[in-house]
Amino acid sequence: MDTADFSAAEYTDRLSRIRAAMARARLDALIITDPSNMAWTTGYDGWSFYVHQAVVIGPDGPPLWWGRGMDAAGARRTVCMPDDCIHSYEDSYVQNPDKHPMEVLAALLTAKGWHRGRIGVEMDNYYYSAKAHAVLEAHLEGTLTDAGGLVNWQRAVKSPAELERIRRAARIVEAMHRRIIEVAEPGLAKNVLVAEILRTGTLGAEGYWGDYPAIVPMAPSGLDATAPHLTWDDRPMLAGEPHFFEIAGVYRRYHCPLSRTLFFGEPPAKYRRAEAAVQEATAVALEQARPGNHCEDIANAFNARLNALGFEKDSRCGYPIGLSYPPDWGERTMSLRRGDRTVLKPGMVFHFMPALWLDDGGLEITESIVITETGADRLCDLPGQITVKD
Repeated sequence: MDTADFSAAEYTDRLSRIRAAMARARLDALIITDPSNMAWTTGYDGWSFYVHQAVVIGPDGPPLWWGRGMDAAGARRTVCMPDDCIHSYEDSYVQNPDKHPMEVLAALLTAKGWHRGRIGVEMDNYYYSAKAHAVLEAHLEGTLTDAGGLVNWQRAVKSPAELERIRRAARIVEAMHRRIIEVAEPGLAKNVLVAEILRTGTLGAEGYWGDYPAIVPMAPSGLDATAPHLTWDDRPMLAGEPHFFEIAGVYRRYHCPLSRTLFFGEPPAKYRRAEAAVQEATAVALEQARPGNHCEDIANAFNARLNALGFEKDSRCGYPIGLSYPPDWGERTMSLRRGDRTVLKPGMVFHFMPALWLDDGGLEITESIVITETGADRLCDLPGQITVKD
């Protein structure tokens, strides 16, 4: 079993790419607060993102990890830098209205001489608060500049080592869906089924253990399945209504989402029509998933065929995936939708998400794909159809 971190050369390459992007944006320093970006840049891995933490990149030298004092031990266990690059603040700063951890971070930047010029911050991410921004502005001489997405875009093309982790996650999500088919039956409480999903995901597959997902299982039934993003309750599963499962296998923080829809007994005719439309539109769309094409080419092909078959999907039909922490397994860069002219490159990985929400339920048959030199490979080997269980 592989438990090794990424190589030093890979982390060095990542840092070089970030610094090149900083130079293009004319940034003198960069404060990274998104835990996915922190992990990708340094290897840091801990459930500590509920308090203020950051990775700081200056004009030269290794990155700095900064966070809560008790989490410095976890940084020493996981980051690729030497111990003298680990900095922390003492616990009285945690959730204290009278002082703020960003005061300490500002002092660290000042001590390093990185407190002037243009300083990038990730303004539109889940972990950087308005208060954090205000405190930094008050304590730094430089200009805080929005660098949201700067690191995310460097993650778009996956290395061979990253792709291997995603493929292991694919084996795990396959096992999760197979477990659903094994145990699901009319009358089974949904929370009991979700417990089996989570157990299987954690046990892993083919000798590789399962990590926790950035998004909990989406597992609605019946009318609840007319909407995305609902989770589960304790109601029994029923025959004659759709049950969809949007779940992800995860290996060492790398995700592979996959959705499938289950019926007990033969689905209604309109679901079979929707299934056929999604299958046909998916096939046409994935023909466009090749290097040199654009994100919108996939979406335009999908929507044109779907509309011709009598169905509509207003939202985007996919997004990039890889290394993620809660609350989202997407990378928040490009989207598979009309108008996105991002050029597809080998090594990009997407969750192709052609979900339909109908008037009495939902249909989710999705695929995670990797762009190759010649086209797109589906990462999972499960039938792209409604699962019927008698």
